[in-house]
Amino acid sequence: MSLDPWLLERLVCPVTRTPLRYDEAAGELVSVAAGLAYPIRDGIPVMLAEKARRLGED
Repeated sequence: MSLDPWLLERLVCPVTRTPLRYDEAAGELVSVAAGLAYPIRDGIPVMLAEKARRLGED
């Protein structure tokens, strides 16, 4: 499932307010600055820090 490019251009990390990188294979929006990966569920980004995965945790 791909994410709408228009939406991706407008979404930012809620913690750092920096742009996000879309990882299509993992189904996540990645904030390198915050070290967090936000899940995408049913095509909807879950932009809550408490639901994000810390980068480096598998």
